[in-house]
Amino acid sequence: MGILGLAKRLQKLMVDNSPVILTAIGVTGVVTTAYLTGKASIKAYRILEENEITHDPLTPREKVALTWTCYIPPAMAAVATVAAIITANRVESRRAAALAVVYSLSEKAFEEYRSKVIEKMGEKKEQALRDEVAQDRISRQVGSREIIVTGNGSVLCHDAFTGRYFLCDHETIRRAENDINHRVIHDSYASLSDLYDLLGLAHTSFSDEVGWNLDKLLDIDISATLTEGTQKPCMVIDFKVAPVRHYDRLQ
Repeated sequence: MGILGLAKRLQKLMVDNSPVILTAIGVTGVVTTAYLTGKASIKAYRILEENEITHDPLTPREKVALTWTCYIPPAMAAVATVAAIITANRVESRRAAALAVVYSLSEKAFEEYRSKVIEKMGEKKEQALRDEVAQDRISRQVGSREIIVTGNGSVLCHDAFTGRYFLCDHETIRRAENDINHRVIHDSYASLSDLYDLLGLAHTSFSDEVGWNLDKLLDIDISATLTEGTQKPCMVIDFKVAPVRHYDRLQ
């Protein structure tokens, strides 16, 4: 690999990791600013002390005139620190916005694809296909996953959105769906965390960030499957209408 190729790779690496690099610079800058400020204060104190020994007491203006240059290094470090933090935040915001656009486009494409499948195959065959996919997922995963006891039933359930297994029942799930849609209709929106609260599941790192609103009500799809080996019934919980970001931003 030539020098040009190495330089391009290094540039790409820095761009890809720019938020991390800028955050590290910001953290380092905070420490550096504190250190330089302390050092500048000691230097300024010595300058004032030496001048007050040989002169009359200094006025505030004279003190500033004698010591302001001491604080140039910490001031520059503070400016660089603030710039790094602001830039890191802007980069993350742009990337989040880009991901939201991709998510929205993917969701729209999936809805169009599903509508076309239903149109060609019919709702019963499309549901049968979804059940087969759910069965394959259960056969691959259930043996190696922890099962969460929620106290809401004894039927094994699989949350396809997070990959979690928990004990619940059909009535509780449908009641939670109705409660969420009732909340959306009256409050204009509800989050995925609100649904997990009703099902007895812990929030996830993103469940507060997505949800449903008056444009998109919650529509839970339940597939009936059997576990591998033991052949115990398992309900796979999925969303016909996926939760969206910015669900709480009303038009």
